[in-house]
Amino acid sequence: MVEGLIGKKIGMSQRFDDAGNVVPVTIIQAGPCTVVQKKTPDKDGYLAVQLGFVEDKGKKRPVKAQVGHFRKSGVPVVRKLQEVGLTDAAELKEGDQVLVDIFAVGETIHVSGTSKGKGFAGVVKRHHFAGGDAAHGSMFHRAPGSIGASSYPSRVVKGMRMGGHMGHDRVTMRNLTVVEMDKDQNLLVVKGAVPGARGAYLLIRKGAFPPRSAE
Repeated sequence: MVEGLIGKKIGMSQRFDDAGNVVPVTIIQAGPCTVVQKKTPDKDGYLAVQLGFVEDKGKKRPVKAQVGHFRKSGVPVVRKLQEVGLTDAAELKEGDQVLVDIFAVGETIHVSGTSKGKGFAGVVKRHHFAGGDAAHGSMFHRAPGSIGASSYPSRVVKGMRMGGHMGHDRVTMRNLTVVEMDKDQNLLVVKGAVPGARGAYLLIRKGAFPPRSAE
């Protein structure tokens, strides 16, 4: 069985549970995806498939290498490729389609994507520093404060929390629950939020993360 699928974030909405409580959900266009390439243990050392996300508009100006790569599998050039794991070598072949029905309502999944970029941000917004007093004579409102001693080690240690580029990171939301699944429209409704803006590409994978070990 293929272990995941490429999706695109449509937006957020809400549903009501059996008790009448409002539940925030995210609507995702999950597939259809086409198998572009198959990785085998004999040739590549592991078992996986390279999926291409099928959209109304394909890649506008594919380069010659891309055209040749897609021609081998007999599928049109797409803009988004993603490699996912495969449990059975004989299950899929190049050119086959993978649809949203690999998931089921109530199943636990995890969704990976790129978070929204916020540009340059200071320590108050980026790291939730409290800042100084807001009084007129303070002169220390949103500054980071000391970033190290001058005598020893006479440098700024790695990992010091400072202002910088905020967001645009690879983020994985773990253990989300599938609320609804529409095979006809390739829609997947999951409980909670997923990373990225509307229209962002997502990787949807099956199964729950193992529990974290206690530190």
